[in-house]
Amino acid sequence: MKDEDALRYHSSGRPGKIEVVSTKPVASQLDLSLAYTPGVAAPCREIARDPEAVNLYTARRNLVAVVTNGTAVLGLGNLGPRAAKPVMEGKAVLFKRFADIDVFDIEVDETDPMRLVEVVRALEPTFGGINLEDIRAPDCFVVERELRERMSIPVFHDDQHGTAIISAAALRNAAELQEKSLGELEVCCIGAGAAATSCMQMWVRLGVLREHVTMVDVNGVLVEGRADLDEFRASFARPKSDPRRTLAEAMVGADVMLGLSAGGLVTAAMLKTMAPRPIIFALANPDPEIGYEEALAARPDAVVATGRSDFPNQVNNVLGFPFVFRGALDVRARSVSEEMKVAAAEALAELAREDVTDEVLRAYGRQRLRFGRDYIIPKPFDNRVLYWVAPAVAKAAMESGVARESVDVDAYKARLYHTISPTRRVLWNITEAVKAKQKRIVFPEGDSDSILRAAHAVLDAGVAKPILLGVRERILEHAERLGFSLEEALIVDPRECRDLERYVESYWHKRQRRGVTRLAAHKELRRSRTAFGMVMVAEGDADGLVAGVRQPYPATIRPALQIVGMREGVRRAAGMYMVVTKQGVRFLADTTINIDPDADELAEIALLAADAVTELGLEPRVAMLSFSNFGDAPHPQSKKVADATAKVQKLRPSLMIDGEMQANLALDEEARAVYPFSKLKGTANVLVFPNLDAGNAAYKLLSVAGNAEVIGPMVLGLRRPVNVLQQGASVDSIVHMTAITASQAIRLDSVK
Repeated sequence: MKDEDALRYHSSGRPGKIEVVSTKPVASQLDLSLAYTPGVAAPCREIARDPEAVNLYTARRNLVAVVTNGTAVLGLGNLGPRAAKPVMEGKAVLFKRFADIDVFDIEVDETDPMRLVEVVRALEPTFGGINLEDIRAPDCFVVERELRERMSIPVFHDDQHGTAIISAAALRNAAELQEKSLGELEVCCIGAGAAATSCMQMWVRLGVLREHVTMVDVNGVLVEGRADLDEFRASFARPKSDPRRTLAEAMVGADVMLGLSAGGLVTAAMLKTMAPRPIIFALANPDPEIGYEEALAARPDAVVATGRSDFPNQVNNVLGFPFVFRGALDVRARSVSEEMKVAAAEALAELAREDVTDEVLRAYGRQRLRFGRDYIIPKPFDNRVLYWVAPAVAKAAMESGVARESVDVDAYKARLYHTISPTRRVLWNITEAVKAKQKRIVFPEGDSDSILRAAHAVLDAGVAKPILLGVRERILEHAERLGFSLEEALIVDPRECRDLERYVESYWHKRQRRGVTRLAAHKELRRSRTAFGMVMVAEGDADGLVAGVRQPYPATIRPALQIVGMREGVRRAAGMYMVVTKQGVRFLADTTINIDPDADELAEIALLAADAVTELGLEPRVAMLSFSNFGDAPHPQSKKVADATAKVQKLRPSLMIDGEMQANLALDEEARAVYPFSKLKGTANVLVFPNLDAGNAAYKLLSVAGNAEVIGPMVLGLRRPVNVLQQGASVDSIVHMTAITASQAIRLDSVK
């Protein structure tokens, strides 16, 4: 990933990563009078009478402050509060994304720890919890301790406790796999900062013996009497009689190596001196103390974890802090007790031993993922973490006496489970799933700015292998002007391609009875990069094609139908858009191809759409749309929709589909309750329109006025995946469409 990509990401559109969104309507004068004066006076009076009512009438109960003074920003050091703000905004995004917790990030220009304490303490009326971040050690210990004593809301320093919780879960499972008890482990901890000290304290609570811990910092082994030891690290200092002083000496005979320091500090030779069946946690980011593969090569008998997402066993704080706060806020805990932290670690360890869901397997592109040396801790995007960890934390808060309110833990777990919508994660899941089998996706518009940026992002993320059509020198020069290299991309110039004659022969055979001569075929493939790309797909030299960013829809779909052709048993292609909103993901078909399909064609469109959605990892719930609800407005158009629905129900009895119905009924289960016979349950996620007018108008309205990201159209029913971009599509949309195309290619390969 290049700095330019990150800077562009943060600065494009509205600068930054967060915004404040109203949760109440403010569309009329009445709304305004309720939101502000005079209506706001009523909750003010109630809160003045009963201060606890602030949690009923305001957002405080679900609001966390992410606070820093910027003295220890990531691994970059003392950058100051302004330079820390991007990190704090990122933290806010993670809180919202994983646990639906609202955040204000607060960067304080104060380095004196006690004055910082006073600033944060004064914020208690505003927030339900405080997440301290990127404050240097030992100041962070002082600040957290003082705030915990002075505030009656949860205060949590994630740099300390987040890593401690996740590493403790990983340690428990790794020790079990290595057949070692926690009490017998000899631990070498590389690093003695906030995270390392907190990890050791947590591990001791779990059963590791304090006298078995050897901590090493830049000055060597922590030994009693060292002048630089503060009160927090002194408890882990080795007696002066211990002869070990260097990292290499501390590693000899160790059962566990925990690295929370800097990259490259540990050698293979050091690992070879560890005890049999060692546990190696090299957690420095982005470069671990020793690489994952190097560690396993040196010690094949080891369980190895890192902080990186591209290797097994990622120890990632995002598995902790959102869910610790979720549980703490939901029982209105006064603090985060030690019992709550241990409960979070135990819940994570237990979850890793459960069978992994199909959704997680798809998301990570794995056929098999189960408890073992390569899977000792849940994946960060495992939806189940929310309803495993938060209830465990809430229960521990109640049992340790810091909760102000009680919940039925089973009912609470069920409520959290139902708040998770797989569709919120569908795009991420698709993108992650295709990384394991990178497909070759051809881009005919290989010299377009947005295509080049998207190809760079696709390469960088490992989503696919892009094939760019165009003049190689021009493409590389263009990419260089944009600030990145595309040397790793395959660039094909149709006019100079060594396979041109083979492609001409293939194209001519497909079109010779449509008035195309061999000479015309040759001219067409030299002239049209879109047609050339389609032949590459048809010949198996590319797995899919994405085009349309600067050409009209027919210019892509026509050669797709002529050259790639329809799948066996499919009579007509169809177009489907993916519409992503805050409420989830919905699919709209047919929005681009069939102008006025008859009942048979409409039934086929519904089946194609349902199959495509299934392939993307979602259960299709199909609504066949009309202006009529189940025959209440008889008309040939509504009868067509009803007939199509009946045909699909007969062909595919297991598919959840119903109609004809109006769009509001499809999206509102309560409104549909007056039709108890309806086979559609929940909110429809596949909407099949009766004609092109309706479908086209609907997706364009959503894209302009619905605050939605519209991706597509996906073309359904072709032999190989060809998908069309909207003209002027964003880089994100192109990357998403590339991932979808790769996913379709993988699916088609699996059913050959």
